[in-house]
Amino acid sequence: MAGETAALAGAIVLGVLYWAGWCWREGGGLPGLIVKTGSTALLALFAYLAGGPWLLVAGLALSSAGDAFLAMDKPGEDKWLKPGMAAFFLAHVAYIALFWALPQTDRNLLNLAAQTVLVLGGVVFVRWLAPSLGPMRIPVFAYTAVILVMGAAALRLQPPFLLVTLGAVMFVASDMILSLQLFARPEGAPKRVAPSLAVWGLYFFGQALIAWGGAYPFLADAN
Repeated sequence: MAGETAALAGAIVLGVLYWAGWCWREGGGLPGLIVKTGSTALLALFAYLAGGPWLLVAGLALSSAGDAFLAMDKPGEDKWLKPGMAAFFLAHVAYIALFWALPQTDRNLLNLAAQTVLVLGGVVFVRWLAPSLGPMRIPVFAYTAVILVMGAAALRLQPPFLLVTLGAVMFVASDMILSLQLFARPEGAPKRVAPSLAVWGLYFFGQALIAWGGAYPFLADAN
């Protein structure tokens, strides 16, 4: 119990530290990379020590790899963007498989409506963003498809996994704001503080909710 508690506490400390000190800056250097990557790596460690499903651990670990890739780019560069997107793409594949394996509610009007709003909203958003994507058009379309499937799968989870559902929706929201920063921001314009804080806050705490909500039932059973 002590090990997973320490891992979760460490993840939250690093996540808040990155939110307060780095996420809104243009480039965080090596310290920012370590803090950013360490926060989600510790979430993966927490899920592992708590006895969570291996797909949960894999999704968090792949997300940490994606964080590392994205943090390696210097201001004005994007050579690590595609590797980062690939890592997150695989993380979403792991989450999709995980959510399909977890108990799901029966199909009803409420979850069908929520899934429809999510998917149609995502399609409209990426279609609006398309003229700004340039050579990233196909990778962004593919990434959008997988994250929308992930979000839709999370919306079918049973109430005991409500935190996972909330975390997944926060993840989707974070990536929508991030895509505006990456592709719709005027060239040469500095990062805006408020959107940057929103991106990391929604992303990290969304991942924390997925980690806690996905691992807690197994941790409780073990105790």
